[in-house]
Amino acid sequence: LEKQGCLDLYQTPIKKLDKFIMDNLQPDENFLKQARRAIDTIGDFLRHNCFRDSTPPPPRVLKVVKGGSLGKGTALKAGSDADIVVFLTTFKKYKDQEENRKLIIEEIRKRLVECQEKKQFEVHITQSEQENPRVLSFKLRSKTIEDYVEFDLLPAFDALGQITAGYRPSPQVYIDLFNNCSHGGAFSTCFTELQRNFIIERPPKLKSLIRLVKHWYKQYKGQLQNGESLPPKYALELLTVYAWEQGSQEPDFVMAKGFCTVLWLIQKHENLCVYWTKNYDFENETLRSHLEGQLRKPRPIILDPADPTMIVGLGSRWDLVAEEAAWCSAQECCKHPDGFLVQPWVVPVRERCTK
Repeated sequence: LEKQGCLDLYQTPIKKLDKFIMDNLQPDENFLKQARRAIDTIGDFLRHNCFRDSTPPPPRVLKVVKGGSLGKGTALKAGSDADIVVFLTTFKKYKDQEENRKLIIEEIRKRLVECQEKKQFEVHITQSEQENPRVLSFKLRSKTIEDYVEFDLLPAFDALGQITAGYRPSPQVYIDLFNNCSHGGAFSTCFTELQRNFIIERPPKLKSLIRLVKHWYKQYKGQLQNGESLPPKYALELLTVYAWEQGSQEPDFVMAKGFCTVLWLIQKHENLCVYWTKNYDFENETLRSHLEGQLRKPRPIILDPADPTMIVGLGSRWDLVAEEAAWCSAQECCKHPDGFLVQPWVVPVRERCTK
């Protein structure tokens, strides 16, 4: 295990955590400006250039949605890429996305190469080894974008339609999802806007706490065997929101208490059962049956608040991350000046998992 990457954080006094985030983790305005320009460039390319020469009727772009950490407002100063989800008329149902996304990705790749040849912008495309890739990864730079911005571009079926303030999907959206989903999270890109909105509407300081947790986690180097994986950063994001909702709900809070609560929850991973009822609940009989089945699965359970088929971090090596969380909890960033450890918020680790 390598701890050198987190040495600065581990040696930071609790009163200086906010400054640590501001100085080291908060992206500067120039980076955000560059990213916005790059995203606008790709959005214009997709809407106006990408499919105009396709076989009639050509796919039409319904909407282009910025996801990932840039979309949620939790990007780190370095190493944040832009997730772009493009919703297309060519996908009429979930299965269309699964069966036809390879052709769409190949079409976009060809058009990007053409734009490079015409000197419209520089692009470096990562070749996927998957037979049916779900994402096109590339780096882009142009005359108005000084540094390369990394993109993950994902074509998706528009399962939700137009989203307005207070939008909540009808149960039928999720019933259709259950009937077509071969494995958990297979169509999570369809719910990108709900996933983004779940985070973006949170207080700025909670987003700073998410940055701190992600920074801590990014520095972690665990010893994995073949076929093993660590929980995705998204699982840590959701766990951070849960910690704040259950322990504080205040827009201004002591950063060390929030951080130590997340570390404590990670150590209690074997008992975690976390879910929300913002976008779906137990009222509909079909949804209730599916949700109760999900919530009976082995812990830890962190159910995606937008996509109830996806238990985030299922099958991952939470135990390795828990070991590092225990180590971090004893460092300066979690200690009062008198040497006593910061006490986490009081947060339940085992929710009632059936209706």
